[in-house]
Amino acid sequence: MNCKNIFMKIIKKKIKSKIIYQNKKVTAFEDIEPKSPIHILIVPNKIIKSTNKINKKNKHIIGTMTYVAIKIAKKLNFYKDGYRIVINCNKHGGQTIPHLHMHLLGGKILGNFC
Repeated sequence: MNCKNIFMKIIKKKIKSKIIYQNKKVTAFEDIEPKSPIHILIVPNKIIKSTNKINKKNKHIIGTMTYVAIKIAKKLNFYKDGYRIVINCNKHGGQTIPHLHMHLLGGKILGNFC
């Protein structure tokens, strides 16, 4: 696996990070620049550069990431109050690291987005 990418370094534990959840397919860890009291990133353990790279072979990963987000929200007990799941895609979408990642945000009223 390519360890030049910061997410891959976290997945491989080459950079210390608070990992919340990890299995063979995904890793979830706290964002180092949180935008809410709870801000967790969920990433595939294999590099998929963006949602534009989702295809027939890897489409299951979005479901796995979403399932893990819900599991974490329940485990950390903020699922009843609510949360937001966000995936940014490419530069105009706000994606800054070329590795698919899902933001799980909660712990406060986030307000309307659209």
